[in-house]
Amino acid sequence: MKKFIYSVTLILIFLIPVYVKAQQGDLRQQIKEITKPIKGIVGVSLMGLESRDTLSVNGGARLVLHSVMKFPIALTVLHLVDSGVLKLDQKIHFKKRDMVKNTHSPLRDKFPDGDVDVTIADLLGYMVSQSDNIACDMLLKKIDGPKTVQDYMLRLCIRGIAVRATEADMASSWELQYTNWCKPVEMTILLDRFYKGDITSKSSTEFLYKIMLETSTGPKRLKGLLPATMPVAHKTGTSPTNDVGLSPATNDVGIITLPNGKHLAISVFVCNSTDDEATRDGTIAKIAKAAVDFYGK
Repeated sequence: MKKFIYSVTLILIFLIPVYVKAQQGDLRQQIKEITKPIKGIVGVSLMGLESRDTLSVNGGARLVLHSVMKFPIALTVLHLVDSGVLKLDQKIHFKKRDMVKNTHSPLRDKFPDGDVDVTIADLLGYMVSQSDNIACDMLLKKIDGPKTVQDYMLRLCIRGIAVRATEADMASSWELQYTNWCKPVEMTILLDRFYKGDITSKSSTEFLYKIMLETSTGPKRLKGLLPATMPVAHKTGTSPTNDVGLSPATNDVGIITLPNGKHLAISVFVCNSTDDEATRDGTIAKIAKAAVDFYGK
């Protein structure tokens, strides 16, 4: 009897990884079917944060980052807060000339004439939760520009994320948006390390996670087909669309709390697509739903 139990145990030990790989193969195929009609490049990277299972479809491609860059920027700012260089309650003064037009900025909409002091904590909220471009560039100015972010990513051994242009830079020249790029697998690694608390202090990690949960942009992307009550801490990125209908970036990355209490890090980038916005958003939503159904079992 003992020999029988031992034999069955050995069989299970060998069969479980095969079964998991087969199931992952089904999810991979499902993602490929979802992305097949897209006129552009789709990069996907997934990681079960407790199981450590990973899956990638074009996850090593260099894809346009856009406002997803605000996640590594926030990590850099909070690292400086943890180091005592900055303080969350530290105020930054905005003049009227800072409130530039023709860019997404709820901060400017609220204070169009400037002459206002805004804390770094509030600027992080504007930048992450509402993807505010003016808040982003003011924080970049405060930390001496994109190079500080790039250097910090390299210190973290994150080599597949490039932050080289500000929001104003990208608005000034169509090509400059391509200098900010990311490999989806590297973004998922960064999300994992952030969630584990490897990058910032416990208080800074909790603060950033909270404002990512409060993200209001891209409601039809990662969250589009998920239950409204499912927590999604995420950051979107959206490029302009040019005269020939080309959209370099429609992105969403984040951490989803699954029905089983576990967590999924997910990075989905739709790059250089000529599909309409509903199609691009819907593709991200379908991938997220398929991933949640798989990892949430």
